Amino acid sequence: MPNFISEDQIERALVQKLQHLHGFDVLDCYTENAEDLNDGSNRSSKRDVILADRVRAAARRLNPKIPHTAIESALEKLSDRRQAMTLIAANREIYGLLRDGIPVEFDDDTGQRQQQRIYLLDFNAPENNRYLAVTQLWVKGERGFRRPDVLLYVNGIPLVFIELKNSNVKLRNAFDDNLTAYKAEIPQLFLTNVFCVLSNAIETKVGSITAQWEHFFNWLRADDEKEKIDRTAIQEQGTSLEGVLAGLLPRQRLLDYVENFVLYYKDSSKIIAQNHQFIGVNRAYGVFLKRGKLDGKLGVFWHTQGSGKSFSMIFYARKIFRKQTGNFTFVVVTDRDDLDGQIYRNFLHTGTVGKAEAAQPKNGEEMRKFLGQNKRVVFTLIQKFRWPQGQEYPELSARDDIIVIVDEAHRTQYKSLAENMRKGLPKAQYLAFTGTPLLGRERKTNAWFGGYVSEYNFQQSMDDGATVPLFYQKRVPEVLIQNEGLSEEFYQILEDENLDEAQQAKLEQRFAKEVEVIKRDSRLETIARDIVYHFPRRGYLGKGMVVSVDKFTAVKMYDKVQRLWKEEITSLLGTIHKSTHDAEKRRLKQMVEYMRAVEMAVVVSEDADEGLNIQPHRERMNRVDEHGHDIEYNFKDAEHPLQLVFVCAMWLTGFDAPTVSTLYLDKPMQGHTLMQTIARANRVTSWKFNGIEKCNGEIVDYYNVFRNMKLALRDYAQGQNEEDEPPVKEKAELFCLLDDAIEQGLAFCHEKGVSLNDVLNGSDVFKNIAKFNQFADTLLANDDWRKAFNVYENTVSSLYEACKPEIMKRDNRGKVCAVAVFQYLRGVIDSLIEQQDIDAVTRKIAELLDQSVVVDGAETLSSQQETPEYQLIKKGKTWDLSKINFDKLREEFKQAAYKHIEIADLRAFLQHKLELMLQQNATRTDFVQRLQQIIDTYNAGGSSAENYYEDLMKFTEDLRAEDERHIREGLTEDELELFDLLKKDKMTQDETQKVKLAAKSLLHRLLQEHPKVLVQDWYKDTQTQRVVRSTVEQVLDRDLPQSYDRVLFREKCDNIFHLMLDYASHGRKWAA
Repeated sequence: MPNFISEDQIERALVQKLQHLHGFDVLDCYTENAEDLNDGSNRSSKRDVILADRVRAAARRLNPKIPHTAIESALEKLSDRRQAMTLIAANREIYGLLRDGIPVEFDDDTGQRQQQRIYLLDFNAPENNRYLAVTQLWVKGERGFRRPDVLLYVNGIPLVFIELKNSNVKLRNAFDDNLTAYKAEIPQLFLTNVFCVLSNAIETKVGSITAQWEHFFNWLRADDEKEKIDRTAIQEQGTSLEGVLAGLLPRQRLLDYVENFVLYYKDSSKIIAQNHQFIGVNRAYGVFLKRGKLDGKLGVFWHTQGSGKSFSMIFYARKIFRKQTGNFTFVVVTDRDDLDGQIYRNFLHTGTVGKAEAAQPKNGEEMRKFLGQNKRVVFTLIQKFRWPQGQEYPELSARDDIIVIVDEAHRTQYKSLAENMRKGLPKAQYLAFTGTPLLGRERKTNAWFGGYVSEYNFQQSMDDGATVPLFYQKRVPEVLIQNEGLSEEFYQILEDENLDEAQQAKLEQRFAKEVEVIKRDSRLETIARDIVYHFPRRGYLGKGMVVSVDKFTAVKMYDKVQRLWKEEITSLLGTIHKSTHDAEKRRLKQMVEYMRAVEMAVVVSEDADEGLNIQPHRERMNRVDEHGHDIEYNFKDAEHPLQLVFVCAMWLTGFDAPTVSTLYLDKPMQGHTLMQTIARANRVTSWKFNGIEKCNGEIVDYYNVFRNMKLALRDYAQGQNEEDEPPVKEKAELFCLLDDAIEQGLAFCHEKGVSLNDVLNGSDVFKNIAKFNQFADTLLANDDWRKAFNVYENTVSSLYEACKPEIMKRDNRGKVCAVAVFQYLRGVIDSLIEQQDIDAVTRKIAELLDQSVVVDGAETLSSQQETPEYQLIKKGKTWDLSKINFDKLREEFKQAAYKHIEIADLRAFLQHKLELMLQQNATRTDFVQRLQQIIDTYNAGGSSAENYYEDLMKFTEDLRAEDERHIREGLTEDELELFDLLKKDKMTQDETQKVKLAAKSLLHRLLQEHPKVLVQDWYKDTQTQRVVRSTVEQVLDRDLPQSYDRVLFREKCDNIFHLMLDYASHGRKWAA
């Protein structure tokens, strides 16, 4: 067990190392009073996060020939709050200004109009910048103040957000409780943000502002992506932040990352380089700088499937385009149309090239033309280098500034086509990107491209969380093929689904016996029946792929599964009709609904002579839906009902559909083809099905492919570390992990005085429901205990789902009961904390226990296993703030057996009510701060339960008075909000009346009078914004008391206008 490390200790150690190792200045901005402007930051407002005086000094230092007036204009562009934009759009715009400079116009000394860019960061000379680590900076937001732990500034601009937690607090809390809230409440902090760091010392994660928790990644290596990491030692010693400190935060590396390793994909997401991408691309870039000595061989970039190779290509190309002078052209070579299109779109959608700068030649002649036009990136297929045998391949270009990136081309094609490519582009530089080095351990790729410039294998990607772990199982032993002697030639022929006549004849003659066994009808029927049972009974209902030996077998499997699927639905409906158990009926109805919604399709490459049985599937493959989306888009779309596809070779390499979680393999495979295929299921996704997360991928092996797995994993997954455990494990391992998670969860609960073991060891787990209220009361006594329990419950439940459907057998009932206990206790707590429907939790537990008695596919329950409908004794109150009898509540609390439940119930109501009141009036942030202070004082041990409850009661009384204040003031809720924004300290009665009148008049002018100013989408256009602002100023100038000086008047106008902008941009209230 690692020693406890406090958040303060982590912060001090981090700041000291930033200061002494990396040359950061340090500024502690903590003040007792959050409103206090004297915090050393020199800000004029606590809403500001940019340190304007430092930015101004840097701008003048880095742009000495630009007039100060132009610099001030640039700083205004930088500091604009961009309320009418989404956070990602604003972040993208500001990133462009920081990376490429802020455009300005000014008249020079001769009166000539000049157009220049003002640079706020010096990327070429890191020593010219000023680096500052700021701790505990109060920032005023939508709901009061927030105080980030550490912010890293360069030239007064906050580029890095760092949130720290005590080592005994699960790191996910930093994302769920802090980062998520900060983005909602102080979004201005993230307008300039490049990346975020979360750490509790034993674990550290890095991610972008758009990343979900699943896409935050480790950063454990400083210089070598192959470095063996001792994760146990890191956790024991609490040194996980060292990787970020050494690998990402040195000044030169930080600026390199900011400049070259940030992408925006369309307008929806921000992509930043992971640890292995940053190291790997920089290594490849270092080799590129020495290209004059390498005879065109830039090396092999071996990063496993799912680790973001296509984005690594983009980082590599962008860095060369930006940092090297010259007229470079990249030629990106793939072996399939779909791969070519995917990489082309990635380059396009990240803005790496525009459509006019990219080209996709149809043949060698077009290739020659585009290379002559100096296109920035040319995307082509290796097949375009085919040439009549015996004839010399012509030279396409003699340029030496062409960089050829070859992605995952098949080995057989390289034997015949690589030489032609070399002859066509004799002076080009060649770099191979691959997830599976061609020709395996013979390393023949090296002869074509040179040695490895970067290596990041399958095992490392799983360890780092870049991909999810894979588990395999042989579900139907009787269909496994035992032939060990299949030749290399047999595997090679099956890699190409469009066989020529010679290949087809060879397959039919020399391998007739092997093929006949694989395609035997009774065997395929058994497999289809198992797929129909397994697919709808999984835990995570991700998408699936059935891989068959050839396209005709794929069609046959589709037909069989479709027929049996319909029969299964009919059978389930019969069971539902006969059943007398509500839990069973609900579960089976849900399964039927899912099965009815599922769509399936065959996806195979096109052939000139396909036959009638493939024609309907070809029409589906070529069809575009009413939204203009094709079959590939539908399958990649997590919400689309196309859930199961039948393939033989297409979509097995270079195809990313993150929600694919299950592969059914029934095709001979080995080596790199096998590795490419299983990697379809290892992608990380934040998409949930029925609230269940994807924690792993599952490979169901019908052919006995995994006899080749050890060799494939040794070659392609483990690199040099052959002593490691294999990264793909049998599914039985999941059951061991579940046992371990249950044991750890029970130990945690026992340590906190929650004896779940006593309940599990009883004759009826749920007989004494009152115990669960006692358990909930104990965990609710401390927020950290409750949150930690939630993490244990999440882990147990996720592993339980991953063990489906096999865990639903009678001999696993003990495990299922343990899972049910965790889920039930979580349900009791959530019903109070989150005001959730406990009846839904009750139904879920009943269904869970119902599932555990399903034996060998039989759905009907025996009479002895009838599952009772459990009900909670304690439910949360139904609250109405206006009708609360405070004396009665205080008396009830004295008599309450479970005081922490009473407190949690009241607190949950207050938080929910305050949320609604804040939506109605944004000025009520002081109530938020006060409630949080009450909660923090109790959590820190500063008050007893009785005092805590009394503080909450007093708060409730004040909240009721606030809720009714608009009536006492003679205002509507909306008028009250404007009045609160407009009023000042110490007003006379006459001034108060005038401010009320101003609030009423302003709202009436904006909503009722003509000419209308709040036109549709007024907030999106600067002209209509100016009209609205001018109207606000006119009304307030007329109606506010004379005692409001110009400074105060400007402040009040700004506050009103920014509130209106915020409401309008979010489609809220009267301003929208």
